[in-house]
Amino acid sequence: MSFFKDLFLKTRHFALYGFLMAILVFTLKWLQWKFLIMDNSIDIYVGLIAVFFLLLGVWVAKQLIKPSVETVVIEKEVVVASQSAINENELQKLNLSTREYEVLQLLTQGYSNAEIAERLFLSLSTIKTHVSNLFVKMDVKSRTQAIEKAKRLNIIA
Repeated sequence: MSFFKDLFLKTRHFALYGFLMAILVFTLKWLQWKFLIMDNSIDIYVGLIAVFFLLLGVWVAKQLIKPSVETVVIEKEVVVASQSAINENELQKLNLSTREYEVLQLLTQGYSNAEIAERLFLSLSTIKTHVSNLFVKMDVKSRTQAIEKAKRLNIIA
């Protein structure tokens, strides 16, 4: 142990001298960097502003190229009507007349108002009235909604 103690006592001045030289070199390099920035500060600021606007331009270009229409997939439960009997309770709740029910059945088969009028031997305005009454009683706004609701309530075959 005394060997290491003697070695440390003999070399401590060299170690201190080396440590002070390292601090001096670090300080000089730091000052050199500081003066480099001071001498070229305008060039550095212009370069930083150029890089900023380059990145801003790339971002704006991506925003302009990005498609404005996005595809949205909506999953909706579809009720498949089985070959079961017509739900009489729901049919009575809707309070549909016999003619309105006939018109609803023909609507589900895809007939137009004129074709329904021809099949039932009624005028076109009468069919339009029945369809309008169907929409009100079923609380729907279109033929598609009426057909979907009728299938969901199981009031049509």
